[in-house]
Amino acid sequence: MNRNLTKSALLILLAGMLNSHDLAGARAAENPATLDGPWTLRFWPQPETPVTTPDGVRAISATASAKTIPATVPGNVELDLQAAGVIRDPMLGANVWDMRPFEGYQWCYERTFPTPARRADQKVFLWFGGIDCLADIWLNGVKIGSVDNMLIEHSFDVTNLLASEKDNAQNEPNAQNAQNNIQVIIRSPVIEAQNYTVNALAIRGGGATIDSAYIRKAPHMYGWDIMPRLVGAGLWRGVELRVADPVRFVNTFWMTAQTNAKTRAASMIVDYQLKIPFDKISKCQAILTMKRNGREVVRKSERVISYASRFRFNINNADLWWPRGYGEPALYEGEIKIVDENGNTLASDKRNIGLRTVALEHTGLSTPENPGEFCFKVNGEKIFIKGTNWVPLDALHSRDPSHLEKTMAMAVDLNCNMLRCWGGNVYESDAFYDLCDKNGILIWQDFAMACATPPQTDDFAAQIKTEIESVVTRLRNHPCIAIWAGNNENDVSFTWQMAALDINPNNERISRRVIPETLFGLDPTRTYLPSSPYCSQEYYDAGRNVDYLPERHLWGPRGYYKAPFYTNVLAHFVSEIGYHGCPNRESLEKMFTKDSVYPWKVAGASSSQAGKQDAFKWNNEWQTKATRDHEFSTNRDGRNDLMIKQIKALFGDVPTDLDTFIFASQSVQAEAMKYFIEFWRSAKFRRTGILWWNLRDGWPIISDAITDYYCGKKLAYYYIKRVQTDACVMITDAAAADGKHPIVAVNDTRSAKEGTVTVTDLSTKAVLFSGKFSIPANGKTIAGYIPKSDKQSMWLIEYAIGGEKFTNHYLAGKPPFKLADYQEWYKSLGIVRD
Repeated sequence: MNRNLTKSALLILLAGMLNSHDLAGARAAENPATLDGPWTLRFWPQPETPVTTPDGVRAISATASAKTIPATVPGNVELDLQAAGVIRDPMLGANVWDMRPFEGYQWCYERTFPTPARRADQKVFLWFGGIDCLADIWLNGVKIGSVDNMLIEHSFDVTNLLASEKDNAQNEPNAQNAQNNIQVIIRSPVIEAQNYTVNALAIRGGGATIDSAYIRKAPHMYGWDIMPRLVGAGLWRGVELRVADPVRFVNTFWMTAQTNAKTRAASMIVDYQLKIPFDKISKCQAILTMKRNGREVVRKSERVISYASRFRFNINNADLWWPRGYGEPALYEGEIKIVDENGNTLASDKRNIGLRTVALEHTGLSTPENPGEFCFKVNGEKIFIKGTNWVPLDALHSRDPSHLEKTMAMAVDLNCNMLRCWGGNVYESDAFYDLCDKNGILIWQDFAMACATPPQTDDFAAQIKTEIESVVTRLRNHPCIAIWAGNNENDVSFTWQMAALDINPNNERISRRVIPETLFGLDPTRTYLPSSPYCSQEYYDAGRNVDYLPERHLWGPRGYYKAPFYTNVLAHFVSEIGYHGCPNRESLEKMFTKDSVYPWKVAGASSSQAGKQDAFKWNNEWQTKATRDHEFSTNRDGRNDLMIKQIKALFGDVPTDLDTFIFASQSVQAEAMKYFIEFWRSAKFRRTGILWWNLRDGWPIISDAITDYYCGKKLAYYYIKRVQTDACVMITDAAAADGKHPIVAVNDTRSAKEGTVTVTDLSTKAVLFSGKFSIPANGKTIAGYIPKSDKQSMWLIEYAIGGEKFTNHYLAGKPPFKLADYQEWYKSLGIVRD
């Protein structure tokens, strides 16, 4: 018997019947019995009647249409195909289109594994962290289940299906260990989608994305403006054998009912649910403890008289959990143990717990007469939100873990206090939320739907209900999660192509009934927002004026960043806003083949859409990196031209030298992103938060991200870091009546601040202002004024708070500026790029 496997398999976990969320909320073993590593992958074009059985796999494997290659789990078929030399690297150039023919394939993952040791009273569960996507799972020739959702965990009780040494010995006289065979047979989601009736409301733009309507894959996989079309397959998260004791936790929920920041008091409600033999009931104790820095501060116990129960208690002198800037994100070690009459621990559930309340106070409208509200509160304190949208870490999600720590470190470095987990993505790993808990970063969690109305059928509603149950029970104990949001832009998508039909999004079934009804019993502690932006019934009744939405996604014409589109907005909160910026040369040379690095257009007539003749032809690799739904998309042309448009808006002339072009493009992006953040912060709390788009690309692309796929930092990264400090001094365009620029000092902490500031004109070296200021806790002040001037220059802002020195700047005057002047001013900013 494999001694290491035996030891690692002893794991206390959740268990139950054969369904997709038996192990919801379970914590992985310290050394789980992993089935990660080498597997075998067979693949073939899906026939009219798909292959769903081991006999079918054997039959088709004997034909010329089937191929067999090595595979790695966790993994994606694209990576295995690349490793086997079947396809080129899909991240390079235009190679991503090589995967299009494989969308119609089936895939079979297969391996053998030894039976783990277990006691007679223990069960064994086969657990999958993620199966992409429509699959039948077979163990030793017996079908143990089918799955249809890549976004959630799946587990199966295989206790009575595992081979014994005796079974193997009958067939293999020299067998040392009982061996098992597992097969995961995956069908083509593109072909299977044809079995559903088309939902007229689900089509957005080109027809390619309709494939995704009924299929629970990450929406971005069907093509997006930030991600490629890669409708692949895979066992993209780990596979484990989990040995379960007869007494085990099904789930726990640590709820902070109330907090008082002034008295440092907290009121807690803790629920737990067990799987427990009847003869153990009334003979065990449930013991709850909470420790802070190793010191026990709470101990409660009760006799177990049912499979579920609740603890309620208060904590004095509590260390509350706060988002970044507002205090320490204090964590307690919370544990519940089930102990028998002899003092033996039968089950244990241990988690990091944050004591905090969180709420979103919002109204349905924001009009000039009635501004309304959209503001987050933590522990009763208003929180000004400054952060970013969290998009896919990788187009091939099995690689997500390799990017997580570095990307999160950048979010911390930029002092983000919220990340919006965008609805076109997967649900992130436990490790992601653990890092957010630890670093005081709030999470706005979209459910994984975006930009199209989902099917309104009973079967789809049941599927989403199961998904919400799985996701929420897994994540609800994390203090970082601030709100649940039903989707990304589904509400406003009604106005994109079907505005004439006057469809009310509040009649939509999934976001208005299925999700909130499911949440009602799972998590009463958090606000639910049906969509982002949310088009309430009040908004609809008032005439659907998008200007009256309290929360906006501000994309618009992508022109000059100080245009009225941005400055006249009534919204309190902007949850998407961005500006294109060219990646660094080093990154361009990684994402393109040598001859395609520059330019992205070359002279010479060629036909484009609708037979139109243009005076140029596209560099296909650059066009591919202006991603849309598919390689024939009519939405790709011109997205890279956003950089030209935006350079013209600020500098007038567009450089043709690549390095100068990169600097110009990054400078415009940096100034725009800095301006957006300052515009919102300087109006605190009339404006309550900004989640800009976005921190990092999930594949090599030209985009609004401030760091590219390779973590190459654009200039905007450094500008944003300067204007997202807890306390910041900035100069705004909100000119006073006497024609002066206010110098605004903003404080996003719970302590008053004092400092000094000097403003210098970099063109003349003249000191424009020098003085002291004080800022109230969680407030703002005007440190002084500078006379308004139309002279083009850059003003250097040097300030000190609490003995620490900071730098900012203001670009004075109206565009277009001379790029050469800007380059000279930039040298005085002291930007050190890493």
